[in-house]
Amino acid sequence: MTQAASSPLIDTWYVDPKAEDAMSDGHAPIWRHLIGLVSEIDLSAFSVLDFGCNQGGFLRMLHTMRPFRRALGVDIARKSIERANALKADMPIQYQVGDNVAGLTQEFDLAFSHEVIYLVPDIDRHASELWRALKPGGIYYAVTGCHSDNPLWPQWRGLVAKKTNTVVQDRSVSDYARSFSKAGFDVSARKLGFTGFVPFSEDGWMPNFADALRYYSETKIVFRMVKPR
Repeated sequence: MTQAASSPLIDTWYVDPKAEDAMSDGHAPIWRHLIGLVSEIDLSAFSVLDFGCNQGGFLRMLHTMRPFRRALGVDIARKSIERANALKADMPIQYQVGDNVAGLTQEFDLAFSHEVIYLVPDIDRHASELWRALKPGGIYYAVTGCHSDNPLWPQWRGLVAKKTNTVVQDRSVSDYARSFSKAGFDVSARKLGFTGFVPFSEDGWMPNFADALRYYSETKIVFRMVKPR
């Protein structure tokens, strides 16, 4: 992969490396819920891309629940990719460092990203690259609650800058939809609508527990972008 127009490579997402494992544990119920929303059930012949895979937990969970033919996970965090490769066992998954998928053309049936697109420097370019990477009829599910329509965003923006090694971007839900539509996708979206129990945690991200409940049911968005055949 070339690194032109890519995010800078880092060692870990969080300044505190111990937070990486906690992030994966916290995301697991959300990943399980997301997989339940995906209408494509039989993935046995599918190739799958996970953009911003971190330690690779989503693809491992997806393969356990809905086995796929092969998958690629990419991430800018070197140590996260090392961990992902150490954990994949004999699953048909390749993990590699980077975030530029410009060289991939019509390789994937499905693509996913979870809380990554708000960090992409050039969202128009990202949308175009994902469009090219997907086969005709391919689908990109992109999930984020980090958008300027989130009432917690002014507080979160500062926390992301303080606690992580990433550069934050400010975009609305409509900004994302316009970029993916301009790239050629048929764009739709829904609220994540998480229906599981949300654990109580005073980690500084949520001002109070009611905000956490609203965030996972009302604020977090799942985009479904379809590349026309």
